[in-house]
Amino acid sequence: MNYNADEIIQYVLEEDVKFIRLAFCDVFGRQRNISIMPTELERAFRTGITIDASSVNGFGSDIYSDLLLHPDPDTLSVLPWRPEHGRVVRMFCTITHSDGKPFDCDTRALLIRAIEEAKKQGLEFDFGSSMEFYLFKTDEEGERTYTPYDNAGYMDIAPDDKGENIRREICLTLEQMGIFPESSYHEKGPGQNEIDFRYADALSAADNTIAFQTVVRTSAARNGVWADFSPKPLNDKPGNGFHINISISDKGQNKMLLTHVIAGIMEHIGSMTLFLDPTERSYERLGSCCAPKYITWSSENRSQLIRIPSAIGVGRRAELRSPDPLANPYLAFALIIYAALDGVKKELFMPKICDFDPLKADEELTKDLDTLPDNIEEAKAAARESEFIASCLPKAIIDSYCGL
Repeated sequence: MNYNADEIIQYVLEEDVKFIRLAFCDVFGRQRNISIMPTELERAFRTGITIDASSVNGFGSDIYSDLLLHPDPDTLSVLPWRPEHGRVVRMFCTITHSDGKPFDCDTRALLIRAIEEAKKQGLEFDFGSSMEFYLFKTDEEGERTYTPYDNAGYMDIAPDDKGENIRREICLTLEQMGIFPESSYHEKGPGQNEIDFRYADALSAADNTIAFQTVVRTSAARNGVWADFSPKPLNDKPGNGFHINISISDKGQNKMLLTHVIAGIMEHIGSMTLFLDPTERSYERLGSCCAPKYITWSSENRSQLIRIPSAIGVGRRAELRSPDPLANPYLAFALIIYAALDGVKKELFMPKICDFDPLKADEELTKDLDTLPDNIEEAKAAARESEFIASCLPKAIIDSYCGL
């Protein structure tokens, strides 16, 4: 829905909306929200709604803890799982200090700045994503277990695939919210599922990723199970990936554009990894079950860091396969844009294609290949020491991820 503030106020009056959720993310990408009543909506647009940020991860201490949420009218969406009478709607917000100064740890605003920087250089990015998650059973008291919802395998069908109806509910709910999945299916792990999304501009794609996780968790709970997006829910089974498809346009002026973009991402991926794979368990996923370990690319092999699917013209894209679903999509997309811009600026070129599976190859073939960080401490060190990361992210965000 593309509304301005006055139109949204009118919509709320006419459509029996009783609660407005003002949504934002902490620095680690976890959605938070505060619900306001319709009588407060005009104030929200005019001056913002105050929140106490002292208890939000990465948002600071008790000193100067008041922040203001400013709803973005372009992000209005009805929450279909809430009652039709007394509806609930949601808008994503930007965050400022009480004096109007932008809040450094507002990762959505950081992505907006990255998009603006790209536009200054005549470039536009689109992102499409596919995200994996496990469905696990709950016990008689409704508490979480790690018993998979089914024992189906890759692209199995019902009745073996018990998640089919839940995925259907998820996809239909997303469509009602104006978010359009392309496909859904059972993944390799027991109880593991994947839903793929149509490409969108960078900001919409990040907003949609946050909304998607909320819908999945809600639909799972409504069906008596729970959804796990963690990178390695089961030790001996495939982990969950957040595969990001990247396309870029400069209206066809630079035929080498995608090459420079991929080269820029590969150049900076080591220092970016902490923000794409932000937990200790993230590094148990990398290097196993087709999740990449080496900084390589190819056109076919899915164990590479970057895969370039077969396509012609505007359909050409690059798939980054290292991130996991616990990544903050606003940070992930912003860093990808900045790395891509650096590759374009410096006219970087991709290394030689890796036409073999590095995860199964002999050591003689892989000994000269660069690798992603082996563990979170290596990833933190790479981020702390990176001039690139320091130029892209506020110190407060870097410190939050590095545990400082």
